[in-house]
Amino acid sequence: PRGPSPNTSGLSDAGEKLEEILGKEYAKMSMTLAKASMPSPNADLETRADFLQYACPIELDPNTANPHLSLSNRNRKVAFLSGEQDYPKHSNRFNYSWQVLSRQSLTGRCYLEVERSSSGVVVAVAYKSMGRAGIFSDCVFGLNDKSWALDCFEFRHNEVKTAITATWTPRVGVFLDHSAGVLCFYGISDTMTLLHRVQTTFTEPLHAGLWLSNGATAELCSLQPDRSNTV
Repeated sequence: PRGPSPNTSGLSDAGEKLEEILGKEYAKMSMTLAKASMPSPNADLETRADFLQYACPIELDPNTANPHLSLSNRNRKVAFLSGEQDYPKHSNRFNYSWQVLSRQSLTGRCYLEVERSSSGVVVAVAYKSMGRAGIFSDCVFGLNDKSWALDCFEFRHNEVKTAITATWTPRVGVFLDHSAGVLCFYGISDTMTLLHRVQTTFTEPLHAGLWLSNGATAELCSLQPDRSNTV
């Protein structure tokens, strides 16, 4: 008996190869569609007005402020001073790093904005349990696993740095969805520009934090929900 002709054998091999390629492509398409169908934790938030619905009224905690930081405007504004303030001793006070935390914790969905005088301001969120004195890295935003910090041109967490390439803006927006483990930083101008997004699991309530360099000021903006599109 004669075997298959060379042409028939070649067609069979080509058919099997095509089937293999199509199978791989179908698998890729299925994975892509599956990912696309998964809802983003904040997919319902598209405009600044959407974020403002979650504006949280917070103030800075004087008991956490480093002695070089002066609070004003109902504890919503902070300025760096060359001389130390005569603050009473407190276990929550940052002794060495020029930082301050918010009095209120951030849970659920929260949105806030910070107006910065210069690039010498770090906007952060942190657990209240982060260090206040002792080992330097334990006490500085972004240098430990208890804080997440946006500097002028980089994001820091647990000493890992990620470059920020977007144009610097004086105002920064911070959105937190605590239960979903989502933390986003935005540059605020005529539009909102996503600067950095974190997806993790938060194990404690978070507090907003600010670090200031010499001569800098920062203020927690007073935000109101935008009801212009509501009846």
